[in-house]
Amino acid sequence: MNGTALLRSRRIVPVVAVAAAAALTLAGCSSNSGGKKAAEDTAGVSAGKATTPRMTIAMVTHAPSGDTFWDTIRKGAQAAAAKDNIKLIYSNDENAGDQANLVQNAIDQKVDGIAVTLAKPDALKAVVAKAEKAGIPVVGLNAGLSVWKQQGLLSFFGQDEAVSGQALGTKLNSTGAKHALCVIQAQGDVNLEQRCAGVKKTFSGKTDILYVNGTDMPSVKSTITAKLTQDTSIDEVVTLGAPVALTAVQAVSEGGSKAKIATFDLNNELVSAIQKGTIQFAVDQQPYLQGYLAIDSLWLYKTNGNYSGGGEAPVLTGPAFVDKANVDAVAKFAAKGTR
Repeated sequence: MNGTALLRSRRIVPVVAVAAAAALTLAGCSSNSGGKKAAEDTAGVSAGKATTPRMTIAMVTHAPSGDTFWDTIRKGAQAAAAKDNIKLIYSNDENAGDQANLVQNAIDQKVDGIAVTLAKPDALKAVVAKAEKAGIPVVGLNAGLSVWKQQGLLSFFGQDEAVSGQALGTKLNSTGAKHALCVIQAQGDVNLEQRCAGVKKTFSGKTDILYVNGTDMPSVKSTITAKLTQDTSIDEVVTLGAPVALTAVQAVSEGGSKAKIATFDLNNELVSAIQKGTIQFAVDQQPYLQGYLAIDSLWLYKTNGNYSGGGEAPVLTGPAFVDKANVDAVAKFAAKGTR
């Protein structure tokens, strides 16, 4: 195979994988002209804060208030900003129209880059186009996997929600569950809808959908309790976020149900619940990594012209299961608020 054919045959590899491979190559190199010389050449290079010119980047998400999942994304973004000499402007609104206004505010401030979630992509399409027309690079994270390329974003960091839902549905088949209740805390959110649709596609039992108001946990608890009381055949509750999962534990108890609980996403309290056995398992999409990579990718693009995923493929951060087998290894990071 000639050089041109070889290049054409290669698949695009996410930046994270490339960086890891490069690190392993350097560590394993032992020739006099390889590893030793490379170490000498980089001996004076600092691995700390970047010395590149100060820039300002905005992160605009659809996060609802009080959801600790988004605190983890923000911590990742802040860590990258501190390393890259970036002023981070973080804002959020779960209302898609108001989120679009926040993106417009970032454009008006002439920021150097924007990281945005596209939970309701149609509502953000016009303002994202405005940012790009103004010469502001935009990357996506968490929500918007199916539309990021069509909307002209440079890169996307997150998980394929349909695939993650299907993975959870498949896992339920091995637990003996027969009737699942999938709880959606924000109707119309494409990420959440795709998760439950994925569960329904691969789970061999019956799957019902229940919509709740995720900003009102007492209401969430009473709605789940009422459903479990009404239909005692439900033996599995699937939630799409840690706060709802922990509330579902109370609902199951108060409703006298024997249903088990599985969920998407983590926080420190949920990790403890997996350790105790009150929650079976969680699907982890690594939100800290999403926030970190989104900000770091904009710095790389501005300072070195890099495109994470080559501008063609998303950089996937999940799904991965956290259960009794590996929860203790994750717990020390969850305690710091980074998993």
